[in-house]
Amino acid sequence: MDPTTFSALAEPNRFRMVELLRDGPLTVGEIAGRLELRQPQASKHLRVLLEAGIVEVEADANRRHYKLRAEPFLAMEAWLETYRSTWEERFDNLERYLQQLQAKEEKDK
Repeated sequence: MDPTTFSALAEPNRFRMVELLRDGPLTVGEIAGRLELRQPQASKHLRVLLEAGIVEVEADANRRHYKLRAEPFLAMEAWLETYRSTWEERFDNLERYLQQLQAKEEKDK
C-alpha cells in the first residue's frame, strides 16, 4: 500500500474532491464551485491527487476532466483485507464478552 494515497486523502478538501468524483468526471471549475473553493486552490489539490495517482485527467478541447482511478482504491481494499480477519476475531470476542455480561445480569436479577 502506497502511503502517498493516504497522505493525499488526509487533507479534507482532497477527500471531498474524491467524494465528488465518485459520481463521475468533473472539471476543475465544477469541483471548485461545488466545494466553494477558488479555482487555483482546487487546481492545487487536484495536482496532488494526480501526482498520487488517485485521479487522471482527460482533455476535451480546452477543458480538463478529472476522474478517479480504480487502482489506488483496489490496492487500499487489498491492504485493508489483510486486517479484516483480525478485526472480525476481535469483534467476535467482544460479542462473546457482551453476551456473557448480559447473561450474568439476567442471572443476578
